[in-house]
Amino acid sequence: MNPLIWLTLVISLTTSTLITMSSNHWLLAWIGLELNTLSILPMIIKTHHPRATEATTKYFLIQATAATMILLASITNTWQTGQWAISHMTPTSTLLTTMAIMLKLGAAPMHLWYPQALQGVTMNTALVISTWQKIAPLTLLYLTHHSLNHTILLTLGLTSALVGGWAGLNQTQTRTILAFSSIAHMGWLLTAIALNPSLTTLTMMTYLFTTLATFTPTATTTKTITDIGTTWPLSPPTLTIMMIMLMSLGGLPPLTGFMPKWLILKELSSTGLNPLATALLLASLPSLFFYIRLAYLTMLTTPPTTTNTEHKWRFKLGPAPHIAPAIATTTLMLPLTATLYTTT
Repeated sequence: MNPLIWLTLVISLTTSTLITMSSNHWLLAWIGLELNTLSILPMIIKTHHPRATEATTKYFLIQATAATMILLASITNTWQTGQWAISHMTPTSTLLTTMAIMLKLGAAPMHLWYPQALQGVTMNTALVISTWQKIAPLTLLYLTHHSLNHTILLTLGLTSALVGGWAGLNQTQTRTILAFSSIAHMGWLLTAIALNPSLTTLTMMTYLFTTLATFTPTATTTKTITDIGTTWPLSPPTLTIMMIMLMSLGGLPPLTGFMPKWLILKELSSTGLNPLATALLLASLPSLFFYIRLAYLTMLTTPPTTTNTEHKWRFKLGPAPHIAPAIATTTLMLPLTATLYTTT
């Protein structure tokens, strides 16, 4: 792709998200979401592969449907309240907006498009869809937080955590596994936003850093679980660190990924929602299982096609400069929990 066109798309993608984040008017927020969708579509279809075309079509239809629902909700809200401000919402328009945002985020039960879309794109584009594209819809949840139905949010959060864990158990494609992992994390995010917006900020930051650190090393080498095993002779330290990052993504206690789950469970317990806290905790076990399965097949077994030769058929690309700080953030920030929780 022409570098000038690529730069235009990146600037448009960044600007559209910032427009939605800084808007207080429903039409401006809707325009930001539409620009966001139109900016990412050429990036998805860039490879000109049939799977990429299918992913682009699915992504466009879903995002256009969700944006239309948001526009309908905003018009209904304006008709009933007489103003376009996001801060003034009626129950009907709030419910419609919540469903549209769940569709945009790929949260269960509106999640079926998400793994298929991620499977048809490159790993770098999948990283953008899993991280940056979640910021604008979550901002709308922030802006309408005072009028949201918390029971619906907690139900959707538990459903997403359950579906993300169970549906990822029988997957062999790396991107599909990471897609269901993202769906499970959306469940924890929705639970956090129903409890405490500042906790949601910390959870989102942790999710972004962990996903960035997990996606980037696998961008050029892996398509399936067995592919990860054949990368061991290329760089054992990188693969070992990546497995530790997967454990952090699953939420094992010594690592950073445990921090948001710990705080969310604390908030749920202090609110008196102990059954929901227990169900969420149990829902994270299947996700942890397929992370451990990745680590097992990578480090504790040797695929029959693995060779110890120096030169392999894959290109050896240099590590990206942001990997090292992302790894440190993903693994070592648990002692800073109290500081981060009080400052976010």
